[in-house]
Amino acid sequence: MNNNENFVAINYITCKEHYKERFEELFASRKKAIDLMPGFKNMEVLKPNGPDSVYLIMSHWESEEAFSAWTKSEAFLEGHKRGFEDLRKAKENGEEAPMTSSFKTYNVISR
Repeated sequence: MNNNENFVAINYITCKEHYKERFEELFASRKKAIDLMPGFKNMEVLKPNGPDSVYLIMSHWESEEAFSAWTKSEAFLEGHKRGFEDLRKAKENGEEAPMTSSFKTYNVISR
């Protein structure tokens, strides 16, 4: 298996309790801009079971370069606009961010 052709980016999103429903709504109504990006394979959004508040967004790519191009694209900004706006409003109102994000990337070594 060629590692460069099996790249996965996982975004760990921690949501405040009051924001979980909104977060899920954002994904349910997403514009699907990522789906049109060269090198994109698929995406999974995993909802935590129980009281955990960390969602996992796993995107599968042909290569790290394809993923990097997505994160630098106008489509990326457009696809995240509503969430970024929620963060801006919270900051403007002196509130804590309703969600935080942490990315990690991986190469698939076995299926």
